[in-house]
Amino acid sequence: MNNQRYTRQTILKGFGIEGQKKLAEAKVLVVGAGGLGVPVLTYLNAMGVGAIGIVDNDIVSLTNLHRQVLYSESDIGQSKVKAALKKLKAQNPNTEIVIFNTFLTTKNALEIIADYDIVVDASDNFPTRYLVNDSCVILKKPFVYGALHGYEGQVSVFNYKDGPTYRCLFPNMPNENEVPNCNEHGVLGIIPGIIGNLQALETIKVLTGIGDLLSGKLLIFDGLQQSYQKIKFKLQPENIKIEKLQDFYEWNDPCEIVPTIEAQEIQKLLVDKPQIIDVRTIEEFKNYHLPDSVHIPLNELKANTGKINFSLPVYLLCQSGKRSETALKQLREQHPQSSLFSILGGLNQYLALCS
Repeated sequence: MNNQRYTRQTILKGFGIEGQKKLAEAKVLVVGAGGLGVPVLTYLNAMGVGAIGIVDNDIVSLTNLHRQVLYSESDIGQSKVKAALKKLKAQNPNTEIVIFNTFLTTKNALEIIADYDIVVDASDNFPTRYLVNDSCVILKKPFVYGALHGYEGQVSVFNYKDGPTYRCLFPNMPNENEVPNCNEHGVLGIIPGIIGNLQALETIKVLTGIGDLLSGKLLIFDGLQQSYQKIKFKLQPENIKIEKLQDFYEWNDPCEIVPTIEAQEIQKLLVDKPQIIDVRTIEEFKNYHLPDSVHIPLNELKANTGKINFSLPVYLLCQSGKRSETALKQLREQHPQSSLFSILGGLNQYLALCS
């Protein structure tokens, strides 16, 4: 450990050399290398956490750059974990960084999380949060939660020393159509930075034992009012008795088959001008779209099915493949005999193949 590098921390009363040593010996897993994950990774790495794991299977896109400030335009189309590894190593070469270029799933969650002292949930979806929670309960690991909604954000610490869990606050996963999506509703670039930094702070406090933790407390930040409030909640004992993961953590019915097509197949199909329905927002479509694709935003799809020729195969496209699955299910209800396909991985995967 380079003591001079961390002098401004080690001279802090109550932190000192002992606090720095605890950071150097710590292993932190960060799930998500996007808006929340970037500030978490940047500060944990800079402050001297000894080992950091990063889980993400996304690529850098232009629309990420207003808030994911670790990346630059030269990183567009690259794997986020690989781009993050390069930048973080340049920032602090002493950190041991392991990247997992995958999404967290029921098949890998317990194996990956088992090697770390604490998990920072920097994901952007409810299925992953419930999977992280249940895995941490089983493995008896604390995790630091962060979430965003427009100009607001939330932070808490779950499963700390048998304290309240995520399910104590949110017992059941909401339905997919009840959840706002930042691709459609937006997020102010600075808000993930604020919430991610608060997550990093709680992580440091857990690792070193300083300060009062947000265990049993949900911190709500309002960026427009520059205000904070805390809501207390209690442990529900049944929520720490989880012994195995559920079979399924996705919104879709596990028995429901969603027909998909690989992004690389689209490269071949473009020669024949297939019927591609782009369900992203107007801003996303204007920024970039595939040639001859038809733009119908997801929230306008049901009212504009007249623009689709259901006698031909319909290929549904979004940025990452999530909204296209939702669009497919909507259209299948109205046109059950049609040939509908969701493009797996969306434009992110297509652009990665083209780069």
